[in-house]
Amino acid sequence: MISAWQGQRVRLRAVEPADWSAFHAFDQDSDAVRHGWRLEPPRSVARTKQWATELAEKDPDLDEVRLVVAVGESDEPVGMINTHGVDRMHGTFVYGISIGTPHHRKGYASEAIVLLLRYMFFERRFQKAEAWVYSSNEPSLALHRRLGFVEEGRRRRSRYAAGRYDDEILFGMLNEEFVERHQ
Repeated sequence: MISAWQGQRVRLRAVEPADWSAFHAFDQDSDAVRHGWRLEPPRSVARTKQWATELAEKDPDLDEVRLVVAVGESDEPVGMINTHGVDRMHGTFVYGISIGTPHHRKGYASEAIVLLLRYMFFERRFQKAEAWVYSSNEPSLALHRRLGFVEEGRRRRSRYAAGRYDDEILFGMLNEEFVERHQ
């Protein structure tokens, strides 16, 4: 049996309550958290458990998804990928991905992104994916360029973190560009 959610290295799956410990550990890496969105005060174990349970029990939405990036026989969480900013009228969506620092540079992010885009383009009929990347996040900038995303714009000095301002760089990929590069 072939699953649309399974690649060679990763599997995208729903959040389970037991995933709390992996995500609690990932949250301890402040530099990695800053690359994703924003640094927040530490979350208690109880709150992290509650967060994972709430996500696990939430009714699924076909277009706004939040999935665990998992690897290996143990289905170990190494990160998370999600869609948001879904515009069904125009067929566009934004996605974000975060891979825990111990799991960087293993090809997990690129494979997870391709799996998610394949679903959004071929199962949900979206025509464009967008991703916002902070200018200080060189690995993510390189990843998106390598995957074939096109730099479409820049919001100058739109985020403040770690004592400096970052630009936000908008990347986009059209369905046809995805097919040409990844099918």
